[in-house]
Formats: sequence, structure tokens, C-alpha cells
Amino acid sequence: MNMTIILSAISALLYGGADFCGGLATRRSSILSVLALSQLVGLALALAACTLVVKGGASGVDLAWGAAAGVCGAFGLAALYTALATTIVAVASPIAAVTGAIIPMLIGVAAGERPGALAWAGMGLAVPAIALLASGPTGIGKDGKLRRAVLLGAGAGAGFGLFFAAISRTSPGSGLWPLVAARASTIALVLLFALFSGRSVRASLANLPMILLSGLFDMSANVAFLIASRTGMLTVVAVITSLYPGPTVLLARLVLRERLYFLRLVGIVLALAGVALISVPAP
Repeated sequence: MNMTIILSAISALLYGGADFCGGLATRRSSILSVLALSQLVGLALALAACTLVVKGGASGVDLAWGAAAGVCGAFGLAALYTALATTIVAVASPIAAVTGAIIPMLIGVAAGERPGALAWAGMGLAVPAIALLASGPTGIGKDGKLRRAVLLGAGAGAGFGLFFAAISRTSPGSGLWPLVAARASTIALVLLFALFSGRSVRASLANLPMILLSGLFDMSANVAFLIASRTGMLTVVAVITSLYPGPTVLLARLVLRERLYFLRLVGIVLALAGVALISVPAP
């Protein structure tokens, strides 16, 4: 159990670091270049992990679910990185987390699953959490930056929620190969969009380290989460990993000097608590 907790905590820290690095990189380079290069790093890392560590293979169905997850994840990352680069980190990141937790839960309910009381309570906390996160000195209706943070954060969460729902359909014996398919589909989607839109995926050399770090942290977090979920209770893993907005917001406060209003801080706490409760499966 100790190793499970350690891996889960590492996963949360890495996800938070990946989001911050990706958002910071998007301030200096186009979102297409950040996605293309960071996901390429993630693909290389996933391939290395599959060939050096993980044995076994994945079926065509597993790879198809992985590819579908990659498309959803691409939209989620694009929205989140844009939000973190142009809006308020302390608003966008927690909203993305709580929305990303609610989406799989609702899909499960539609498929006939019956979440426990704690999961419903967690979803109930999402409403006041989002309201508090959307609060500001001038109010959400008068603050375009705040409104944009809420919308992009919710869009990112929807993409991440669909990613988790799709990747969960893969079989346990498929190892990390669905993550390889996810990264490959993300890269293909970004390159196709760049080709048809005529936009470049080149990034400045000065920004390259931050982009590479975002891709390295993101895939490392995925690997840590997967290993943790297979060595201990998924409930514990999901709850600890759901704290990933904490490092993102903390880094934004320390590095970017982003202000944290009291009501917004309460909203962050409620959002993290809501995500943790939603992650607890029914008994």
C-alpha cells in the first residue's frame, strides 16, 4: 500500500507539473507546436516503456479505444493549455478536474451504473465549487478573462472525462499500448489540423525545454497512475491522483504571482474534495 500511495502522489505531482509547463509553454509558442512536440515526447516514452518494461500486446479493439481516447485528450489538452496560458490558472485547472470527474460518472449512470452516495455528494459539491471559482472582484459576467477560464476549463474537463471513459474500455492485458495509440492519434490530429490550416508546429528553441518537460511529465504521470492502479486499491489511487490541480495552482502562485482570493481558494478546496468523492466507487 505504501508503494501505491507513493506512485499515486507522484502521478498527481507530475500531472500538475505537466499542466503548468504546458500552459507556460503555450504563452510563448502556438498551441499546435506545444501539443505536437509534447505528445511526441510522450509517444517516445510510452514506446520505450512498452518495449522495455511491459510484456504482452493489445488487440485491435484496445488500440481503437486508445486512439479514440487520444482524440478526446487532444481537445482537452488544447483547451487546458490555452486556458492556463491566457486566463486564470486557479480557476481553469480545478474546473477542468471536477468536470473531468463528473463526465465519466454521468456516462456510467447512462450505461446503468449506480454510483454510491459519496459520488453523488461529490458531484453536488461541484456546483458551489464552480460558482466560487468563477467569482472575482468584478464578477464573472463583467470579466472576460474569468469567463474564458470557466468555459475553457469546463471544455478541457469534458475532453479529459471522455479520455478516461474511452481508455477505461481497454483490457488489463493490453499494458501501455493503448496509451501509445492515444498519443499517435493525438499527434496525427494535430499535424492534420496544422496541414489544412496552414499553421506551423515549429517552436522557438528557448521554449523547447518547457514543451519537452510537459510531455515527459504527462506520460510519466500516466505510467505512474497505471502501475499504481495495478498494485493497490483503485479507490486510493483515484483519490490521491485527483489532487493534481494543487501543484498547478501552487506553481502559478509561486512563479506567476497569481492572486488567490479567499472565495476562490474555498472553491479550489471544494473542487478537490468533490473530485475525490466522485472517485470513490459504490460499495
